[in-house]
Amino acid sequence: MKKVTSIFQLLVALFFAIALVFFLAFDSVKNGFGIEELTAGKVVVWLTVGFLLFLVTWMFQSMYANSLVKKIKKMETESNGLKAKLYDLEQGGKIAKPKVLAPDSEEEKDSSAIKPRQNIK
Repeated sequence: MKKVTSIFQLLVALFFAIALVFFLAFDSVKNGFGIEELTAGKVVVWLTVGFLLFLVTWMFQSMYANSLVKKIKKMETESNGLKAKLYDLEQGGKIAKPKVLAPDSEEEKDSSAIKPRQNIK
C-alpha cells in the first residue's frame, strides 16, 4: 500500500507540473498539439482530471494511515497484555503465603500485644 500511495503522489505532482509548464508555455507549444486556442472548458477539464487524481491519492493515503493506526493499536494492546502478565509474574514471586504463627504459650501472646488496663477500685 505504501508503494501505491507513493506512486500516486508522484503522479499528482507530475501531472500538475506538466500542466503548469503547458499552460505557461502554451503560445510556443500550441501548434505541436493541434490546439488553436485555450478555452475555459479545456482548463476546467485539466483541473478536473488533476483533482480526481488528487482525490484518489488522498484516498490511498488515508487508507494507508488507517491501516498503520490499526497496527499501532493492536501492538499497544499486545504490549499492555504482556506488561500485565509480567506484572502478575513479578507480584506472584514477591507475595508469599503469610506464615501463621500460633503462640505456644500465653506469655508470647501477651508480650507482643499491649497489656490490658487494670481497673483500680
